[in-house]
Amino acid sequence: MTYFIIIISAIFVNNIVLSQFLGICPFLGVSKKISTGIGMTGAVTFVMVIATIVTYFIQELILEQFNITFLQTISFILVIAALVQLVEIVLKKVSPPLYQALGVFLPLITTNCAILGVAIMTVSRDYNLVEAVIFSGASALGFGLALVTFAGIREQLDLVNIPKGMQGAPIALVVAGLLAMAFMGFAGMV
Repeated sequence: MTYFIIIISAIFVNNIVLSQFLGICPFLGVSKKISTGIGMTGAVTFVMVIATIVTYFIQELILEQFNITFLQTISFILVIAALVQLVEIVLKKVSPPLYQALGVFLPLITTNCAILGVAIMTVSRDYNLVEAVIFSGASALGFGLALVTFAGIREQLDLVNIPKGMQGAPIALVVAGLLAMAFMGFAGMV
């Protein structure tokens, strides 16, 4: 039952983008088309889950064992950056078509604060490894749900006659605010 609560909470109630306000840059920047939103979601999901696993072991086996937890943020940032570079190199060699599909999104993931935020949240919430992996996967799915929904709305807005002063970023921010308010409706679920 706790796994189900973690999943529902991470996707809907405490959505990483719309409630926690992490990952706003890719949320606003990569949300003009549904196809790019789906690509970014896949890349973020992969890196977020792997980064959570690696940072979990670094926290447990190195930082806590040597009582150097004050190095948590910097070590997690280094791990995420190195992991993204490693994934990029491996994908380039092993699967060039997948690298071409995700190639644009991989450098953006290095600076996505949602990945760092999830890694730190798993430690601060004292999750075990299974709970941490479930939380990171569900957070990535919540990120994807928000991103793809927002991209779909933005695609529809391109077909509508919007006043000149509201075109572009202003209407995108209004829609993002409305989406955040819609997700607040899930607040009492868990």
